[in-house]
This record gives sequence, structure tokens and C-alpha cells, in this order.
Amino acid sequence: MPIFLLLGVDYNAQNDGFEESRKYLINNIAHTMPHTPSKIDSIKAKKLTSGPLLARNSIWNLVGQIAPMAVGIVAIPRLIHALGTDRFGVLTIAWMVVGYFSFFDLGLGRAMTNLVAQKLAAEKDHELPAVIWTANLLMAVLGLLGGVVLAFLSPVLVHHLLKTPPALQRETTRAFYLLSLSVPFVISTAGFRGILEARQKFRIINSVRIPMGIATFAAPLVVLPWSKELTAVIGILVVARAVFWLTYIYLATRDMPQILRTVEIDRSLLPMLFSFGAWMTVSNIVSPVMEYLDRVLVGMLLSLTAVAYYATPYEVVTKLLILPGAIVAVLFPAFSTALVADHAHAGKLFRRTVKYVTLTLLPLTLLMVLFARNGLDIWLGPAFASHSTRVLQWLAIGVFANGIAALPFALIQGAGRADLTGKLHLLELPFYVATVWVLTTNFGIEGTAIAWAVRVIVDAILLFWVAGRFADIFLRYRSIFAATAVIGTAFALAMIRMSLPIKLLVAVLMLISLSAVTWFMLAADERALLQGLRGRLLPPRIQAKATRA
Repeated sequence: MPIFLLLGVDYNAQNDGFEESRKYLINNIAHTMPHTPSKIDSIKAKKLTSGPLLARNSIWNLVGQIAPMAVGIVAIPRLIHALGTDRFGVLTIAWMVVGYFSFFDLGLGRAMTNLVAQKLAAEKDHELPAVIWTANLLMAVLGLLGGVVLAFLSPVLVHHLLKTPPALQRETTRAFYLLSLSVPFVISTAGFRGILEARQKFRIINSVRIPMGIATFAAPLVVLPWSKELTAVIGILVVARAVFWLTYIYLATRDMPQILRTVEIDRSLLPMLFSFGAWMTVSNIVSPVMEYLDRVLVGMLLSLTAVAYYATPYEVVTKLLILPGAIVAVLFPAFSTALVADHAHAGKLFRRTVKYVTLTLLPLTLLMVLFARNGLDIWLGPAFASHSTRVLQWLAIGVFANGIAALPFALIQGAGRADLTGKLHLLELPFYVATVWVLTTNFGIEGTAIAWAVRVIVDAILLFWVAGRFADIFLRYRSIFAATAVIGTAFALAMIRMSLPIKLLVAVLMLISLSAVTWFMLAADERALLQGLRGRLLPPRIQAKATRA
């Protein structure tokens, strides 16, 4: 089975569309380098973008996301039982508020990571202290501002926006005041973590992220034997945030000690940081709006019961995006480095990651579409399955496209063009609102799922086109159309109602076909790696039989 977009992606050094981006990078980063601008002979850059390093870091990120989720599954029922539903509801809102107030960094953390990675690629380490301290000072100021804003809004949130029971209003207000103290730590942490991200130190990052994620659920459990007050529960979370903030500062300065020797603020960096960061903020604001809009409109236009039928499969299928999310977090600084040091290598890196993510997500989403009704029937019962099967199928198709779209998104932002992704999101928003409204009104929650799938598919197409235009990746449109048609046919086949034995037969045939295509798509070194892995994993007797065969 041809791979969506993979067959249509090729590197083309003659693409004039990259010149605007590359000249921007050269003028701002590498104008004093003695080497040719298109390729910097940097051992450091090669190490920071090597395949084995990126693979290990992606695995670390995956573990860093899954481990806290596993703890949360165990801890949340105990928290609900101990705190009660009202207090636990306040705790969940506190978790959400801290996440949203992280937007107060105005994208400066991401901008700093991008710029530090580019400086490392250009071997201009002497300029790093100015970049790091300028960005972190701005983030510290914004963090303090965010904390003050949250403290000021706390009474309004508790007494007017949230339906807080009267008996809990005073306690909740005090808890939100405490919560506001964590905002500066949250925002400043992103800055020091960004230093480690630019240096591809994801093992170190996740050695902090994992206990920090676990503490989000476990720390409240620690104080429950002494107090069930929200001030105690949220207070321990604030203390934990402060401890992890200090830990990131220590690890970042230990990894890059020169930033302690030179503390420098460079005002000339402000336009570059704010330009990149501002467009990052646009994406950070618009993306959550589009993420939650479908469920809000289902509640407005249909019913809360319909929200349950829609949101449940949504929460399940979108968990597949953890995989591309873990990879993209590693690729963003890698692309930032590679596009300066050797953009031919950036193209190769992009093609390979598209291939790997595609070959991983495609069988998972196809099987989810094929067995949607059976899975929902076993898990939630026939009544729920009758309402949510089509929803799950359409959402799975969208998740496939959305997972692959994360890769050109990272490439474009790694090229310093966060403005392009921000503009795309602004362009998509009104069309998405109209599409969700019309399809939900006429076709119910299946229409909502179709609208979401169409939006992310269009988003993927636009992102690949923009990546080809501005990041030197040539798209062969005939191959794209052919691959899309074949994969679309496979998804359409998987959506046909059929008996379980027929589904099992179709699943086997699909997996065999995909395995054959996967082997064909792999390069010689990738095949050799798989054969070597098989040699280490299979018993000698089975290896001998395979060799004789």
C-alpha cells in the first residue's frame, strides 16, 4: 500500500522557494562564517541531528508522556474518593489553568530554542549567553505578569465564572491565589528546558519531566493524610513546581556553564524573538480553540448526551498522537540545527521521519477503523457503539493525517517561519467553525467528526505544500494524489460493515500488504538494521530455518 505523502516527498536543491528562508537564516545567524552558507562543516551539528540520537530522544519523550499517564490512571480515582467531586473538580481546573497560563511566555521559549539550535549549528557559542539571558529575562517578567493576572482574576473565576459551591468559595479563592505563585515557575521553566532541548538533552529533560508529571498526581496524595483542604493540595503542587524549576536551572547551567560566566542582555535580539514568539502564540491560542470547538458546538447544537457519544471516542483515538508528538519535540531543534548546518541533511531527516511515522500510524488507524464497532461494543456496550462507531472511524482517519502533519509543522517552525503556521491557523479557523456548524446541524455527531477529519486533512496538505515552498522539500503531486487515492480506498474499505471473520481476513491481508510495502520503502541501511535486530532477537534455531528457506 503506498504511503500517504511519502512517495510524493523528495529533496530538490534547486527549489527557489527555500531562498527566502535560507537567506533569512544566513543573514541573521551565519553571515560571518568562513564556510559556504548552505553547508557548515560542523561536527557538533552532525551529532545533534544524528539518527540514533534522535531515535533515543524520541523514545525518552514517549516514556516521559506515558509514565505520568499511568500514574494518573491509578491516582485519580483515589483523589476523587478522598477530595470529593467538588474539590477534585477545582483541582482539575487548576491543572488546566496552569497549562493555559503557560501561553504567557508569548512563544519566547520556542523562539529561544530555535535560535540557540541555530547558533550551535553555526558554531557561534560565544553568542549563546546573550540569547539565553535575554529570552529568560523576558520570560521571567512575563511569568510575574501572568501570576499577577491570575491572582487578580481569581475572585472573578471562583465567584462568577465557575459554579463553585458556596461552602468552597473561600477555600477555592485562597487555592487560586496560591496557584498564581506557580505561573512564574511554569513559564521560566520552559526557558531553561529549551536550552536542553536545543542541545538534544532529552534524556536529562525526561529525568525531570517524568517525576514532575508523576508529582502532578502523586503530590496531592501525599498531603491527604494531613489535610483535604485545597490550599494544602495546590500548595504542594506549587512547591513541586518551584523545586523542578530550580532543577532545570541547575541542569541547564551544568550542561552549558558558559552562560554563568557571561550574563548579557542584547536588545537587538528582541525583534527576532518577539516576531517568532508572537506567531507561536497565535498558533498556541488558535489550536486549542479548534481542538475544543467541536465538543462545544455539539453541546450547543445537539445535547450533552451527544457530547459523551462524541468525546469518548475522541479521547481514545487522539491518544495515538502521543507518538508523533514525542518525535516532533525532538525534531524541532534538530531541524533548526540542520537547516543552518546542512539543509540536504534536513531534507533527508524529514523524509525518513515522515516514512517512519506513516508506517507506524497507518496500521494502527486502519485497524481502529476496521474494528471500531467491535471495540466499542466490548468496551461500552451495543447502545454506545451504535452512536459512536462512525465517529471513531472518521476521527481515526483524521488522526492519521494529523499525526503526519506534525512533521512539516516542525520543519516550517525549525526554519524560523512560525508566521506561516500561525497564518494557516488563522485562515483555517472561520472555515472550520462554519463546517462544524453546518455538518453537525445536518448530520449530528458523525457530521462533527467528518468536519474535524476534513479540517486536519486540509491542514496536512497545506503544511506539506508550505514545507515544500519554504523549506526546500519538493513535492511530487502525481505521486501524492496516487498515494492518497490508494490509502483513501483502504480506509473506505475498512469502514464497510462486515462480519467479524471477514474483518479478520481483511486485517491480515492489509497487514501483509503493508509489511511488503514497508520493506520496499526502506533504504538498504534500514533493511540491514532490521535484519541485524532480527538476528539478535530470534533464537538461533529459527534463524537457521529462515536462512535455509
